[in-house]
Amino acid sequence: METQKLNKLKLFLTLFFSTLKISAFTFGGGYVIVPLLQKKFVEGLGWIDEEEMLDLVAIAQSTPGPLAINASLLIGYRMAGIAGALVTVLGTVLPPFVIMSVVSVFYIAFRDNVIVSAVLKGMQAAVAAVILDVVITMAHNVIKDKRIFPVLIMIAAFAAAAVFDINVVFIIIICGVLGALFMRPGKGEEK
Repeated sequence: METQKLNKLKLFLTLFFSTLKISAFTFGGGYVIVPLLQKKFVEGLGWIDEEEMLDLVAIAQSTPGPLAINASLLIGYRMAGIAGALVTVLGTVLPPFVIMSVVSVFYIAFRDNVIVSAVLKGMQAAVAAVILDVVITMAHNVIKDKRIFPVLIMIAAFAAAAVFDINVVFIIIICGVLGALFMRPGKGEEK
């Protein structure tokens, strides 16, 4: 009985520290973490075979939520049921939680700093430039194709957001409905 408890404890510790280490030292999100999970649990520990890992990743991708958490949850559940899922999720979530907590403490301490404010303004400008580039590229493609309806929709959507301060969610929904109704092949396109 004692040996069984020790084996279970060893399993939980291995699950926890494996996911903790992978999550703590990996940057780039789920698509970076998943290969490391595969390397650890398929190649390193041999607990899961390659085909089952692919199935677990496919399920993780198709469920709502972050891929890294979903994948580690499924691995934990596969190895030790609900308790294993909780352990692996804790190991996966803990490093980003600690990192974001530390960053938020420093942000509060330095948010009024002139240099930090300038850096954040610069980051806002960079994000705005990227968004503007996407808008210009999309607008150019629509105008180049001489499609009047999409151009009118773009102008109306911009006016609704910028001038009339309409919530962007409503604008997206309305544009989606208009696109579905009027932009089917052969409809609304004047080529």
